Amino acid sequence: MRRRLRIFYSGTVQGVGFRYQVQRVAAGYEVTGFVRNLPEGRVEVVAEGEEAELSAFGVAIRESGVGSLIRNETELWSDASGEFRGFGITQ
Repeated sequence: MRRRLRIFYSGTVQGVGFRYQVQRVAAGYEVTGFVRNLPEGRVEVVAEGEEAELSAFGVAIRESGVGSLIRNETELWSDASGEFRGFGITQ
């Protein structure tokens, strides 16, 4: 069953290549969606895929080169909408 995972990251997550690293990590997983900066300084990741794949994707982000920049993260799970065709960076 496909699910949707939204993750909000705070810390030193803007202006440091965070979105590009998340996009690189996503290439190794069967997920679709996007990553974007939010006006208040957080970064939002919205990804859809199988629940186990999404969980592994979240762990991989934390274990990547940007993991040390994350101060806090909030995960929200819901049903997938199927609206995404790939994974990319949006504004």
